[in-house]
Amino acid sequence: MNYLEALNKRYSVKKFDAEKTVSPDALYHILEAARLSASSLGLQPYKLIIVQSPEMKEKLIPAFYNPSQISTCSHLIAIVSKNNIEPQYIGSYFNYISETREISLESLNPFKQSISNHIERLTADEMISWADKQCYIVLGNLMFAAALENVDTCPMEGFKQQEIDKILDLDTTKEKVAVTLAIGYRSEEDEFQKLKKVRKPSEKMFKFI
Repeated sequence: MNYLEALNKRYSVKKFDAEKTVSPDALYHILEAARLSASSLGLQPYKLIIVQSPEMKEKLIPAFYNPSQISTCSHLIAIVSKNNIEPQYIGSYFNYISETREISLESLNPFKQSISNHIERLTADEMISWADKQCYIVLGNLMFAAALENVDTCPMEGFKQQEIDKILDLDTTKEKVAVTLAIGYRSEEDEFQKLKKVRKPSEKMFKFI
């Protein structure tokens, strides 16, 4: 499918077909798009929790203000952001660079110090804001990849923070759910799929200077 056609077809599904499940191959491709996503400083301050069991989706329903997508989707992807970047996290990142690119750790020290200095300058609120922004880059890639795989999605921010973090058994001193994405296949009963997409016209969106 042409990528513009895929994006035109995409909309935020309000009700999925609960009888349809995203195939392992399609799910793999969608998640690979998240893994390969751009990330500031390459640090990827997040992880993804993929909820697929009916039992866990049922547990999560009370955590959402509009749970119809949760009860009918094939999978729910929770993008979990880090609250802080510890020195050991940066150290592990550079060990992985050294191993992957087969270069010495010593040669990476200037880059490592630059990143460490930048992270240390961030306040707690700035750190959380920065990490959340990285999660939304991932979200965009997930939605785009899903559209190309002909899989429907609905990004969801309307959840109760404390409840969803508790259900997913997160250590909230270190991490939290930033945003979620329900994926699956639209139900024939979802009237929103019949509506024309409403977006700004290009002359109001783009300014060339």
